[in-house]
Amino acid sequence: MNKGQLVDRMAKAAGISKNAADKALNGFIEAVEEAMGDGEKVTLVGFGSFYVSERKARTGRHPKTGETIQIPARKVVKFKAGSRLLESAS
Repeated sequence: MNKGQLVDRMAKAAGISKNAADKALNGFIEAVEEAMGDGEKVTLVGFGSFYVSERKARTGRHPKTGETIQIPARKVVKFKAGSRLLESAS
């Protein structure tokens, strides 16, 4: 499903216009991005949680040359599915 299809489903489920659903989805995305940028965890009970995790620096290998390289530490965004989402997927 792409963003347009999600907007269509949101509009139909909520009984609102596609324009209003698009604005709501964009607002949700912006709010999550802002919270993640501040290092906050975003939890939607039953759906899941978005959070920032620290990945340690590590040694890796260049796939073409086999040369050992140093991969720097960085922050990564993770998502943990909630119970309702897990149940709906099975």
